Amino acid sequence: MESAEPESRMRAEALEVARTLRAAGHQALFCGGAVRDRFLQRAVSDYDIATSATPEQGLELFPEAVAVGAQFGVLVLPRPGGDIEVATFRDDGLYVDGRRPEGVQYSDPPRDAQRRDFTVNGLFEDPETGAIQDHVGGLEDLERRMLRAIGDPAARFREDHLRILRAVRFAVQLDFAIEPATWRAVRELAPLVADVSAERIRQELIKIVRHGRGAGLRLLRDAGLLPHVLPELEVMRGVTQPAIYHPEGDVFVHTCLVVDHVQFPEGVDPAGEDARDLLFAAVLHDIAKPPTRTVDPDGRIRFNGHDVLGVDMAAAVLERLRFPRKSIDRIGALIRAHIMIASTPKMRTSKLRRFLAQDDIELHLALHAADCAASHGFEDILLFLRERLAAYANEPVLPPPLLKGKDLIDLGYPAGPAMGTILRWVQDEQLEGRLADRDAAVRRVRVEFPNPDGEQPGDGST
Repeated sequence: MESAEPESRMRAEALEVARTLRAAGHQALFCGGAVRDRFLQRAVSDYDIATSATPEQGLELFPEAVAVGAQFGVLVLPRPGGDIEVATFRDDGLYVDGRRPEGVQYSDPPRDAQRRDFTVNGLFEDPETGAIQDHVGGLEDLERRMLRAIGDPAARFREDHLRILRAVRFAVQLDFAIEPATWRAVRELAPLVADVSAERIRQELIKIVRHGRGAGLRLLRDAGLLPHVLPELEVMRGVTQPAIYHPEGDVFVHTCLVVDHVQFPEGVDPAGEDARDLLFAAVLHDIAKPPTRTVDPDGRIRFNGHDVLGVDMAAAVLERLRFPRKSIDRIGALIRAHIMIASTPKMRTSKLRRFLAQDDIELHLALHAADCAASHGFEDILLFLRERLAAYANEPVLPPPLLKGKDLIDLGYPAGPAMGTILRWVQDEQLEGRLADRDAAVRRVRVEFPNPDGEQPGDGST
């Protein structure tokens, strides 16, 4: 598979680091997700090493290391295959802010395992032999496909409130059930997630949606976490829709199904920004349906303007979660167009071609396809747009303009807003097939847009 070579390279680099630590007389074990994922025969995305070496000893061996958490015994070693985190075995002190301990004491593998979040993340592996050290019952939980907090679940979650959200993320990422006592603690302590930073919530939500799709949103609902991380989705529950178009159910049910049905266009990296933005456009595309819902006297349900209002509401959510500005604008554009796309067969040719010429047209089509598959199932609009794109396969959807601003200036027209109106008109006529060459465009402009100074423009020639 594609990830085999880079994964092998990462492991080789991590093994070299571990051997260097061992040669200096220190213990060194692979730990965390890498051990878990190798056992499950899943792709490993990074390697972490737990060691008896202190940060000072680690820096002597690896002067290139970055002390990102020296007070917690954590160093990061830059490597071509990816950064390797090296952490000293430790006991954590008292957690006072729901995020990190006041201090740490260096310890050994059994005690280090006890401070971790879930049993399946508390395993160690001998880098040389592959033998696994299990001090917390993680191997049995891996076999049972069970996510269980180490020790007292409530105590683990009170230490670091993000672990509550991570429970949902690991459950959907690994397709594991959550152990009953751990699940009860998740539900009881869900409000604590409101204290977690927006950046950390965003990171977990992205992973939940990527790995779990609609199941991730449903698990957030069942855990009682939606009101604290995505309250705009919580209020979708119970908001009924016209059964003729939405036989699947309410707005929340529909949203989950849309996310389930998203298919990434060819060439889109499932782990990249394009995929993330498409998925969150699916999550938020109907965000404004609850506040725009009305019922006509005849009982017909409407959501007039939910696409327009949805752009602003989605932007507020994404800004709250600290999404990059580029993603906020792109997701907004996808939401704005998700209703307009239904009118494309009736559009003038010029407007349709501009729509099809968007850089993100494939994302628009993917969102529309998912929206339809999650509701009425109609494919006529998608087929129409695919046919139109195919018709332009051998030519630009938007051909080079017949006239540019410099041409109008040469013709004697002054620079200013009116120039944009003229150029837009010329392009419309070109796209509608009524203008085909520059000379014809010049003649028509002279007639349709007389020189405002009353002078007869020239022909633009020099």
